[in-house]
Amino acid sequence: MTRIEEKFKKLGIDNAPGQESLQDSAILDLRGEKLEGEFVDFSHGDVDAHPPIPGSLDRFIKSYEDGGKQAYSEYRGHKYIRENVAKKITKFTGVEINPNKNIIITPGTQGALFLAMSSLIAADDKVAILEPDYFDNRKLAEFLEADIYPIQLDYLNAPSGSSGIDFDALEAAFKDGVRVFLFTNPGNPTGAVYSKKELEKIAALAKKYNVTLLADELYSRQIFDNRKYYHMINEDVDFDKLITIMGPSKTESMSGFRLGIAYGSEKIIDRMEKLQAIVSLRAPGYNQAMLELWFDEPKGWLEERIKVHQDIRDDLVEKFRKVEGVKIRPTEGGSYIFPKLPKLDINIGDFVKVLRVHANVIVTVGTEFGPQFDDCIRLNFSQDPKKASDAVDRIIEMIERYRAK
Repeated sequence: MTRIEEKFKKLGIDNAPGQESLQDSAILDLRGEKLEGEFVDFSHGDVDAHPPIPGSLDRFIKSYEDGGKQAYSEYRGHKYIRENVAKKITKFTGVEINPNKNIIITPGTQGALFLAMSSLIAADDKVAILEPDYFDNRKLAEFLEADIYPIQLDYLNAPSGSSGIDFDALEAAFKDGVRVFLFTNPGNPTGAVYSKKELEKIAALAKKYNVTLLADELYSRQIFDNRKYYHMINEDVDFDKLITIMGPSKTESMSGFRLGIAYGSEKIIDRMEKLQAIVSLRAPGYNQAMLELWFDEPKGWLEERIKVHQDIRDDLVEKFRKVEGVKIRPTEGGSYIFPKLPKLDINIGDFVKVLRVHANVIVTVGTEFGPQFDDCIRLNFSQDPKKASDAVDRIIEMIERYRAK
Protein backbone atom coordinates (compact mmCIF):
# COMPACT_ATOMS: atom_id res chain seq x y z
CA MET A 1 0.00 0.00 0.00
CA THR A 2 1.36 3.41 -0.95
CA ARG A 3 1.77 6.21 1.57
CA ILE A 4 -1.12 8.18 0.08
CA GLU A 5 -3.34 5.09 0.16
CA GLU A 6 -2.50 4.60 3.84
CA LYS A 7 -3.42 8.21 4.60
CA PHE A 8 -6.87 7.88 3.06
CA LYS A 9 -7.51 4.47 4.55
CA LYS A 10 -7.08 5.97 8.02
CA LEU A 11 -9.84 8.50 7.36
CA GLY A 12 -12.37 5.67 7.70
CA ILE A 13 -15.69 7.41 7.08
CA ASP A 14 -17.99 4.36 7.07
CA ASN A 15 -18.97 4.73 10.74
CA ALA A 16 -19.00 8.51 10.81
CA PRO A 17 -22.32 10.33 11.38
CA GLY A 18 -24.42 10.49 8.24
CA GLN A 19 -22.67 7.55 6.61
CA GLU A 20 -24.95 4.79 7.91
CA SER A 21 -25.97 3.74 4.40
CA LEU A 22 -22.41 2.48 3.90
CA GLN A 23 -22.71 0.01 6.75
CA ASP A 24 -23.14 -3.63 5.79
CA SER A 25 -26.11 -5.10 7.62
CA ALA A 26 -26.48 -8.29 5.62
CA ILE A 27 -25.25 -10.66 8.33
CA LEU A 28 -26.60 -9.77 11.74
CA ASP A 29 -27.83 -11.70 14.73
CA LEU A 30 -31.34 -10.22 14.90
CA ARG A 31 -33.17 -11.35 18.03
CA GLY A 32 -36.90 -11.06 18.48
CA GLU A 33 -39.32 -9.01 16.46
CA LYS A 34 -38.43 -5.69 14.89
CA LEU A 35 -39.43 -2.85 17.21
CA GLU A 36 -42.03 -0.43 15.97
CA GLY A 37 -41.40 3.27 16.25
CA GLU A 38 -40.60 6.37 14.27
CA PHE A 39 -37.12 6.53 12.78
CA VAL A 40 -34.75 8.68 14.87
CA ASP A 41 -31.26 9.64 13.74
CA PHE A 42 -29.19 10.51 16.81
CA SER A 43 -26.07 11.03 14.69
CA HIS A 44 -27.06 14.69 14.21
CA GLY A 45 -29.68 17.18 15.35
CA ASP A 46 -33.19 17.43 13.94
CA VAL A 47 -33.60 20.88 12.35
CA ASP A 48 -37.27 20.15 11.75
CA ALA A 49 -37.92 19.65 15.45
CA HIS A 50 -35.70 22.62 16.33
CA PRO A 51 -35.77 25.02 13.37
CA PRO A 52 -33.11 27.64 12.56
CA ILE A 53 -33.07 31.20 13.88
CA PRO A 54 -36.30 33.04 12.95
CA GLY A 55 -35.89 35.06 9.79
CA SER A 56 -33.25 32.75 8.30
CA LEU A 57 -35.16 32.07 5.11
CA ASP A 58 -35.99 35.74 4.53
CA ARG A 59 -32.38 36.73 5.07
CA PHE A 60 -31.15 34.04 2.68
CA ILE A 61 -33.63 35.14 -0.01
CA LYS A 62 -32.49 38.74 0.38
CA SER A 63 -28.88 37.59 0.10
CA TYR A 64 -29.67 35.65 -3.06
CA GLU A 65 -31.47 38.62 -4.55
CA ASP A 66 -28.40 40.78 -3.88
CA GLY A 67 -26.68 38.64 -6.50
CA GLY A 68 -23.04 38.98 -7.38
CA LYS A 69 -22.16 41.58 -4.76
CA GLN A 70 -23.08 39.01 -2.11
CA ALA A 71 -21.97 35.86 -3.93
CA TYR A 72 -18.30 36.85 -4.03
CA SER A 73 -16.23 38.07 -1.12
CA GLU A 74 -12.65 38.30 0.05
CA TYR A 75 -11.28 34.86 0.81
CA ARG A 76 -11.68 35.47 4.53
CA GLY A 77 -15.26 36.69 4.11
CA HIS A 78 -17.18 39.89 3.44
CA LYS A 79 -15.72 42.79 5.39
CA TYR A 80 -19.10 43.98 6.65
CA ILE A 81 -19.88 40.49 7.94
CA ARG A 82 -16.50 40.19 9.64
CA GLU A 83 -17.07 43.54 11.33
CA ASN A 84 -20.49 42.41 12.50
CA VAL A 85 -19.22 39.09 13.85
CA ALA A 86 -16.09 40.61 15.43
CA LYS A 87 -18.27 42.94 17.51
CA LYS A 88 -20.34 40.01 18.72
CA ILE A 89 -17.34 37.86 19.63
CA THR A 90 -15.69 40.81 21.35
CA LYS A 91 -18.82 41.24 23.50
CA PHE A 92 -19.18 37.48 24.07
CA THR A 93 -15.61 36.95 25.24
CA GLY A 94 -14.63 40.39 26.49
CA VAL A 95 -11.53 40.33 24.27
CA GLU A 96 -11.10 42.76 21.37
CA ILE A 97 -11.21 40.98 18.00
CA ASN A 98 -9.97 42.95 15.01
CA PRO A 99 -12.21 42.16 11.99
CA ASN A 100 -9.35 42.70 9.55
CA LYS A 101 -6.71 40.69 11.37
CA ASN A 102 -8.18 38.20 13.80
CA ILE A 103 -11.14 36.50 12.13
CA ILE A 104 -12.00 34.36 9.12
CA ILE A 105 -15.34 33.00 7.90
CA THR A 106 -15.15 29.38 6.75
CA PRO A 107 -17.37 26.70 5.15
CA GLY A 108 -18.64 25.34 8.44
CA THR A 109 -16.71 24.84 11.66
CA GLN A 110 -15.36 21.67 10.07
CA GLY A 111 -13.78 23.87 7.42
CA ALA A 112 -12.30 26.04 10.15
CA LEU A 113 -10.88 22.96 11.88
CA PHE A 114 -9.23 21.69 8.70
CA LEU A 115 -7.77 25.09 7.84
CA ALA A 116 -6.47 25.67 11.36
CA MET A 117 -4.91 22.26 11.75
CA SER A 118 -3.35 22.43 8.30
CA SER A 119 -1.93 25.84 9.19
CA LEU A 120 -0.33 24.48 12.36
CA ILE A 121 0.77 20.92 11.65
CA ALA A 122 3.43 19.50 9.33
CA ALA A 123 4.39 15.84 8.92
CA ASP A 124 5.92 14.34 12.09
CA ASP A 125 4.93 17.31 14.27
CA LYS A 126 3.88 16.23 17.74
CA VAL A 127 0.20 16.92 18.44
CA ALA A 128 -1.84 16.22 21.58
CA ILE A 129 -5.50 15.26 21.35
CA LEU A 130 -7.99 14.04 23.94
CA GLU A 131 -9.81 10.72 24.18
CA PRO A 132 -12.74 10.80 23.98
CA ASP A 133 -13.06 14.00 21.98
CA TYR A 134 -14.29 15.07 18.56
CA PHE A 135 -13.42 12.17 16.26
CA ASP A 136 -12.11 14.27 13.37
CA ASN A 137 -9.37 15.76 15.56
CA ARG A 138 -7.57 12.43 15.38
CA LYS A 139 -8.45 11.78 11.75
CA LEU A 140 -7.16 15.14 10.56
CA ALA A 141 -4.01 14.83 12.67
CA GLU A 142 -3.37 11.41 11.15
CA PHE A 143 -4.03 12.74 7.65
CA LEU A 144 -1.50 15.51 8.24
CA GLU A 145 0.92 12.78 9.34
CA ALA A 146 1.35 14.14 12.85
CA ASP A 147 2.88 12.20 15.73
CA ILE A 148 -0.19 11.92 17.95
CA TYR A 149 -0.19 11.99 21.75
CA PRO A 150 -3.62 10.88 23.07
CA ILE A 151 -4.50 12.28 26.51
CA GLN A 152 -7.19 10.44 28.44
CA LEU A 153 -10.27 12.04 29.98
CA ASP A 154 -11.63 10.39 33.10
CA TYR A 155 -14.93 12.05 32.33
CA LEU A 156 -17.20 9.58 34.10
CA ASN A 157 -15.43 10.04 37.45
CA ALA A 158 -14.59 13.75 37.15
CA PRO A 159 -16.52 16.19 39.33
CA SER A 160 -19.35 18.11 37.70
CA GLY A 161 -17.99 21.19 35.99
CA SER A 162 -14.68 19.63 35.00
CA SER A 163 -13.49 17.53 32.09
CA GLY A 164 -11.40 14.90 33.85
CA ILE A 165 -8.27 15.71 31.83
CA ASP A 166 -5.06 13.92 32.87
CA PHE A 167 -2.73 16.88 33.43
CA ASP A 168 0.26 14.70 34.27
CA ALA A 169 -0.02 13.07 30.84
CA LEU A 170 -0.61 16.43 29.18
CA GLU A 171 2.51 17.98 30.72
CA ALA A 172 4.56 14.90 29.86
CA ALA A 173 3.41 15.26 26.23
CA PHE A 174 4.25 18.97 26.18
CA LYS A 175 7.64 18.24 27.75
CA ASP A 176 8.28 15.64 25.05
CA GLY A 177 7.88 18.21 22.30
CA VAL A 178 4.15 18.51 21.54
CA ARG A 179 3.61 21.86 19.83
CA VAL A 180 -0.17 21.79 19.17
CA PHE A 181 -2.98 20.83 21.53
CA LEU A 182 -6.60 20.76 20.38
CA PHE A 183 -9.73 20.16 22.41
CA THR A 184 -13.48 20.81 22.43
CA ASN A 185 -15.22 22.75 25.19
CA PRO A 186 -17.96 21.70 25.89
CA GLY A 187 -16.63 18.25 25.12
CA ASN A 188 -17.85 16.20 22.19
CA PRO A 189 -19.00 13.49 22.94
CA THR A 190 -18.83 13.86 26.73
CA GLY A 191 -20.72 17.15 27.12
CA ALA A 192 -18.28 18.12 29.89
CA VAL A 193 -17.53 21.80 30.42
CA TYR A 194 -14.01 22.75 31.51
CA SER A 195 -13.58 24.45 34.84
CA LYS A 196 -11.70 27.73 35.11
CA LYS A 197 -8.92 25.95 37.00
CA GLU A 198 -8.53 23.45 34.17
CA LEU A 199 -8.30 26.20 31.56
CA GLU A 200 -5.83 28.12 33.72
CA LYS A 201 -3.65 25.02 33.96
CA ILE A 202 -3.84 24.38 30.20
CA ALA A 203 -2.85 28.01 29.60
CA ALA A 204 0.06 27.81 32.05
CA LEU A 205 1.40 24.60 30.51
CA ALA A 206 1.01 25.93 26.98
CA LYS A 207 2.93 29.05 27.91
CA LYS A 208 5.66 27.11 29.71
CA TYR A 209 6.26 24.71 26.83
CA ASN A 210 5.49 27.05 23.90
CA VAL A 211 2.42 25.10 22.72
CA THR A 212 -0.23 26.46 20.34
CA LEU A 213 -3.84 25.85 21.41
CA LEU A 214 -6.81 25.11 19.15
CA ALA A 215 -10.04 25.44 21.12
CA ASP A 216 -13.29 24.26 19.54
CA GLU A 217 -16.04 26.19 21.37
CA LEU A 218 -18.87 25.36 18.99
CA TYR A 219 -21.36 24.70 21.81
CA SER A 220 -20.31 27.53 24.10
CA ARG A 221 -23.72 29.20 23.79
CA GLN A 222 -25.66 26.09 24.86
CA ILE A 223 -24.71 25.61 28.49
CA PHE A 224 -27.07 23.94 30.95
CA ASP A 225 -28.00 24.36 34.62
CA ASN A 226 -27.07 28.07 34.62
CA ARG A 227 -23.45 26.96 34.60
CA LYS A 228 -20.70 29.55 34.13
CA TYR A 229 -18.72 29.09 30.92
CA TYR A 230 -15.08 30.16 30.59
CA HIS A 231 -13.38 30.90 27.26
CA MET A 232 -9.80 29.86 26.60
CA ILE A 233 -9.07 33.33 25.24
CA ASN A 234 -9.77 34.82 28.67
CA GLU A 235 -6.89 32.94 30.25
CA ASP A 236 -3.23 33.95 30.38
CA VAL A 237 -2.35 32.65 26.93
CA ASP A 238 -0.18 34.02 24.16
CA PHE A 239 -2.75 35.51 21.74
CA ASP A 240 -0.50 34.56 18.82
CA LYS A 241 -0.70 30.91 19.86
CA LEU A 242 -4.46 30.50 20.15
CA ILE A 243 -7.20 29.87 17.61
CA THR A 244 -10.84 29.44 18.68
CA ILE A 245 -13.54 27.93 16.47
CA MET A 246 -17.23 28.78 16.68
CA GLY A 247 -20.21 29.22 14.40
CA PRO A 248 -24.01 29.22 14.04
CA SER A 249 -24.39 25.49 13.80
CA LYS A 250 -25.90 22.93 16.16
CA THR A 251 -27.26 25.27 18.83
CA GLU A 252 -28.96 27.46 16.22
CA SER A 253 -29.91 24.52 13.91
CA MET A 254 -28.03 26.23 11.08
CA SER A 255 -25.58 23.46 10.19
CA GLY A 256 -27.06 23.32 6.69
CA PHE A 257 -25.79 26.81 5.89
CA ARG A 258 -22.19 25.58 6.36
CA LEU A 259 -20.85 28.58 8.26
CA GLY A 260 -18.00 28.69 10.72
CA ILE A 261 -15.59 31.23 12.08
CA ALA A 262 -12.12 31.08 13.54
CA TYR A 263 -10.65 33.91 15.57
CA GLY A 264 -7.36 34.62 17.28
CA SER A 265 -3.77 34.79 16.08
CA GLU A 266 -3.28 37.12 13.11
CA LYS A 267 -0.45 34.94 11.82
CA ILE A 268 -2.54 31.77 11.86
CA ILE A 269 -5.60 33.50 10.39
CA ASP A 270 -3.40 34.71 7.50
CA ARG A 271 -2.28 31.15 6.84
CA MET A 272 -5.85 29.91 6.98
CA GLU A 273 -6.92 32.50 4.41
CA LYS A 274 -4.16 31.45 2.02
CA LEU A 275 -5.18 27.83 2.34
CA GLN A 276 -8.88 28.60 1.99
CA ALA A 277 -8.07 30.45 -1.24
CA ILE A 278 -6.94 27.18 -2.85
CA VAL A 279 -9.39 24.82 -1.14
CA SER A 280 -12.84 26.44 -1.29
CA LEU A 281 -12.10 30.10 -2.15
CA ARG A 282 -14.48 31.34 0.55
CA ALA A 283 -17.42 30.40 2.70
CA PRO A 284 -20.64 30.29 0.62
CA GLY A 285 -21.20 33.90 -0.41
CA TYR A 286 -24.98 34.00 -0.09
CA ASN A 287 -24.84 32.18 3.24
CA GLN A 288 -22.36 34.55 4.86
CA ALA A 289 -25.18 37.07 5.37
CA MET A 290 -26.83 34.59 7.76
CA LEU A 291 -24.16 35.48 10.31
CA GLU A 292 -25.97 38.79 10.82
CA LEU A 293 -28.67 36.82 12.65
CA TRP A 294 -26.22 35.03 14.92
CA PHE A 295 -26.24 36.39 18.49
CA ASP A 296 -29.17 38.62 17.44
CA GLU A 297 -31.98 36.12 17.84
CA PRO A 298 -35.35 37.33 19.15
CA LYS A 299 -35.43 38.00 22.88
CA GLY A 300 -35.78 34.77 24.84
CA TRP A 301 -35.23 32.52 21.81
CA LEU A 302 -31.87 31.11 22.90
CA GLU A 303 -32.97 30.72 26.52
CA GLU A 304 -35.99 28.70 25.41
CA ARG A 305 -33.84 26.53 23.15
CA ILE A 306 -31.51 25.76 26.04
CA LYS A 307 -34.44 24.93 28.32
CA VAL A 308 -36.02 22.57 25.79
CA HIS A 309 -32.73 20.75 25.27
CA GLN A 310 -32.05 20.54 28.99
CA ASP A 311 -35.45 18.90 29.48
CA ILE A 312 -34.67 16.35 26.75
CA ARG A 313 -31.28 15.69 28.32
CA ASP A 314 -32.83 15.09 31.73
CA ASP A 315 -35.36 12.63 30.33
CA LEU A 316 -32.85 10.57 28.37
CA VAL A 317 -30.20 10.53 31.08
CA GLU A 318 -32.77 9.36 33.63
CA LYS A 319 -33.85 6.51 31.33
CA PHE A 320 -30.28 5.29 30.86
CA ARG A 321 -29.51 5.60 34.56
CA LYS A 322 -32.24 3.11 35.36
CA VAL A 323 -30.56 0.42 33.24
CA GLU A 324 -28.32 -1.94 35.18
CA GLY A 325 -24.71 -1.58 34.13
CA VAL A 326 -25.09 1.64 32.13
CA LYS A 327 -22.84 4.54 33.12
CA ILE A 328 -23.66 8.04 31.91
CA ARG A 329 -22.64 11.59 32.70
CA PRO A 330 -25.26 14.33 32.31
CA THR A 331 -24.37 16.78 29.56
CA GLU A 332 -23.22 20.17 30.84
CA GLY A 333 -23.12 21.82 27.42
CA GLY A 334 -23.94 20.87 23.86
CA SER A 335 -26.32 18.21 22.61
CA TYR A 336 -24.56 14.89 23.20
CA ILE A 337 -24.73 12.05 25.67
CA PHE A 338 -22.17 9.25 25.65
CA PRO A 339 -23.51 6.29 27.64
CA LYS A 340 -21.21 3.40 28.48
CA LEU A 341 -23.16 0.18 27.98
CA PRO A 342 -23.06 -3.04 29.98
CA LYS A 343 -21.28 -6.01 28.47
CA LEU A 344 -23.09 -7.27 25.38
CA ASP A 345 -22.60 -10.55 23.57
CA ILE A 346 -22.11 -8.81 20.21
CA ASN A 347 -19.53 -6.14 19.42
CA ILE A 348 -20.45 -2.48 19.52
CA GLY A 349 -20.26 -2.09 15.74
CA ASP A 350 -22.81 -4.84 15.20
CA PHE A 351 -24.98 -3.50 18.01
CA VAL A 352 -25.15 -0.11 16.28
CA LYS A 353 -26.18 -1.87 13.06
CA VAL A 354 -28.82 -3.85 14.96
CA LEU A 355 -30.26 -0.61 16.32
CA ARG A 356 -30.51 0.82 12.82
CA VAL A 357 -32.00 -2.26 11.19
CA HIS A 358 -34.15 -3.61 14.03
CA ALA A 359 -35.07 -0.57 16.14
CA ASN A 360 -35.20 2.33 13.64
CA VAL A 361 -32.50 4.19 15.57
CA ILE A 362 -29.17 5.54 14.41
CA VAL A 363 -26.41 6.30 16.90
CA THR A 364 -22.68 6.89 16.48
CA VAL A 365 -20.40 4.04 17.51
CA GLY A 366 -18.12 4.86 20.44
CA THR A 367 -14.96 3.67 18.70
CA GLU A 368 -15.12 6.78 16.51
CA PHE A 369 -13.84 8.65 19.58
CA GLY A 370 -11.04 6.25 20.45
CA PRO A 371 -10.54 2.50 19.99
CA GLN A 372 -11.02 1.85 23.71
CA PHE A 373 -14.62 3.10 23.66
CA ASP A 374 -15.95 -0.18 22.32
CA ASP A 375 -18.79 -0.19 24.84
CA CYS A 376 -20.11 3.33 24.21
CA ILE A 377 -22.53 5.04 21.86
CA ARG A 378 -23.05 8.74 21.20
CA LEU A 379 -26.48 10.32 20.84
CA ASN A 380 -27.24 13.86 19.68
CA PHE A 381 -30.38 14.56 21.69
CA SER A 382 -31.40 17.64 19.71
CA GLN A 383 -34.52 15.78 18.59
CA ASP A 384 -38.28 15.85 18.93
CA PRO A 385 -38.67 15.13 22.68
CA LYS A 386 -41.22 12.31 22.37
CA LYS A 387 -39.49 10.64 19.42
CA ALA A 388 -36.17 10.80 21.26
CA SER A 389 -37.67 9.36 24.43
CA ASP A 390 -39.35 6.51 22.56
CA ALA A 391 -36.16 5.80 20.63
CA VAL A 392 -34.14 5.51 23.83
CA ASP A 393 -36.74 3.06 25.15
CA ARG A 394 -36.04 0.96 22.05
CA ILE A 395 -32.28 1.22 22.58
CA ILE A 396 -32.75 0.01 26.14
CA GLU A 397 -34.88 -2.91 24.99
CA MET A 398 -32.14 -3.91 22.54
CA ILE A 399 -29.53 -3.65 25.32
CA GLU A 400 -31.56 -6.19 27.31
CA ARG A 401 -31.90 -8.48 24.29
CA TYR A 402 -28.17 -8.50 23.70
CA ARG A 403 -26.94 -8.27 27.30
CA ALA A 404 -24.21 -10.84 27.92
CA LYS A 405 -25.50 -13.79 29.90
